[in-house]
Amino acid sequence: MMPVVWGALLLQASGGWAVAPRRPTVGDTIVLERTIAAPPGWRVRANKLEAGSAAMAEALADPVVLATAGGWRLRYAVVAWSPGTITLPMPPVWRLGPDGAADSLPGGAAFITVASVIPDSIADPAPQPSLTPFRLERRRWWPPATALVVAVGSLVGLVAWRRRSPRAIEPAPAVTPDHEVPDARWLVAEEPKAVAARATHRLRAAIARAVPTAHAALSTAECLDVLERDRPDAPVREVREVLHGLDHVAFATAYGADVAALARRARALAAELET
Repeated sequence: MMPVVWGALLLQASGGWAVAPRRPTVGDTIVLERTIAAPPGWRVRANKLEAGSAAMAEALADPVVLATAGGWRLRYAVVAWSPGTITLPMPPVWRLGPDGAADSLPGGAAFITVASVIPDSIADPAPQPSLTPFRLERRRWWPPATALVVAVGSLVGLVAWRRRSPRAIEPAPAVTPDHEVPDARWLVAEEPKAVAARATHRLRAAIARAVPTAHAALSTAECLDVLERDRPDAPVREVREVLHGLDHVAFATAYGADVAALARRARALAAELET
C-alpha cells in the first residue's frame, strides 16, 4: 500500500500531473503525465504548452495522447534550465464526443523540483581566475632543421625522378605482309564483289599515281574525264570499259560479265599506266 499512497501524494503535489523522474536535474528530460477519464467513444485532444511557460521549462516535442482503460493518458516532455521549484501552467484539455459534443477541462499546473548539477559542497560558486601561463621549455633547433632538410631532399629527388629522360624503345620488328589471295579463291568462295572491288582499287590507284589530279575522291566519270584530258596517250577507252564493268559487278544485283577476265585486264592496265 505504501507505493500507491506515495504515488497519490506525488500526483496531488504535482497538480494532478505525474513527474518522472522524481528528482530531475538541470537539462534532464522531464516527462509529465496525466490520465483523463472519458466515456466510451470519446476522444481527448492535448494542446501545446503556452509561450509564456518557455521561461520556466521548454517543450521538447509535441504532446502525446495514449489510450488507456477507461480514459486517455496525456504525456508532455519538457526540460528545465534553472534549478528550483517550478510551477508550470498546463494547457486545457479537450474531450470530443462521437456526436460532435466538446468539453474542456482545465490543465492545472505541474509542480517540478529541479536540482542543480553543481555539488552541494560549493555554497557560492564563483568563476576562478585563470592560471599563470606555463613556461615553455627550451626546444632544440636541430630536429626541425633535420626534418626540413629531409623534406627538401625528398622533394628534389622526386622531381628529378619524375623528370628523367625517356626510355629508349626498341624498334618494332618488320612485319611481313601476307601474300595476296588469288582471285580464283575469292570466286570459289562466291565473292565476286570482293574481286571487283580489289581490281577497281588497284586500277584507280595506278591512275592517281599517273595523274595526281585524278585522285580517289572523284567519281568514275570524273576520274575518266581527268585522265582523258591530262593523259590523252593513255588507253582511256579500255580503262572506261574495265571500270564500268567492275562497277557493274560491285553494285549490281545481277551481271553477266566475266569477273576474272575484268580483274586481269584491270591489272594489265594498271601496270601499263605505271610504266
